[in-house]
Amino acid sequence: MATLHLPPAEQARLRAWAEKGYPQETCGVLIGRSRDGVTEVVEVFPARNLNQERARDRYFLDPQDYLKADESARARGLSIVGVWHSHPDHPARPSATDRAHAWEGWSYVIASVGPEGLTELRSWRLKDGVFEEEVVNP
Repeated sequence: MATLHLPPAEQARLRAWAEKGYPQETCGVLIGRSRDGVTEVVEVFPARNLNQERARDRYFLDPQDYLKADESARARGLSIVGVWHSHPDHPARPSATDRAHAWEGWSYVIASVGPEGLTELRSWRLKDGVFEEEVVNP
């Protein structure tokens, strides 16, 4: 089983953005490194959700924010290793839309958020067209 190391400080940043953006979906990228089934996140990078028509249940990560994150990662010898987004009032499980836009080899962190705040944080990895859950460790 793949493992995602997501430091507590980065988990806290992700939580804050997901809660602040509620009831809209929030999104961003994960910057770090991957090797031998282990992904180490160094930074959780926010991005704007450009999907304004269905912002409660869809996201479209701003390409300009993606490029900024990629430049930041490369300058530090890192890379983009995944994407994070929130699921307002829904479980932290990938949707059919998430699957349709996913890339193999990346981690997909989903934060379930409701009026009471973050309720669940899980990570998924696409393998042979199917999402498999990753273990999330600090």
